[in-house]
Amino acid sequence: MKKLLALLFIITATISLTYAQNPLDKAKSAAGGAQLQTPKLDVGSAANSILGKLTPALGLTEKQKPNVLSSVTGFLKDKSGILGMAQTDKAGYASKFAGLQGGLFGKLKTILTATQYTKFLGLKPKTNDPTNALSQLFF
Repeated sequence: MKKLLALLFIITATISLTYAQNPLDKAKSAAGGAQLQTPKLDVGSAANSILGKLTPALGLTEKQKPNVLSSVTGFLKDKSGILGMAQTDKAGYASKFAGLQGGLFGKLKTILTATQYTKFLGLKPKTNDPTNALSQLFF
């Protein structure tokens, strides 16, 4: 009889502990869902949108377009990898972004003519405007 009661107690305790863990898991997942989400960047559409703005503004030739698109796409892919830092480590993000931007601008200097590159720098928006695709290159 004692063994039966002990076994019944163990089974009841195990079931209680199992169900007690379920609300904790729900609370953990709810807390995790409330954390800041890493911003997402649609590299393909952003790169095409940027090229769409740069082509008429700079008078890009058919030979320059694929090179500019490739450089911008690579930059945006690299940028998307560090976007999470913008919320957690602003100084680290700024440092890495400056390096990425310097690499992009260096590539563009070799692709564009001096006049085109000067015009490109003049296209920098005054502020980080999410509606302006070119903001992705400068901010």
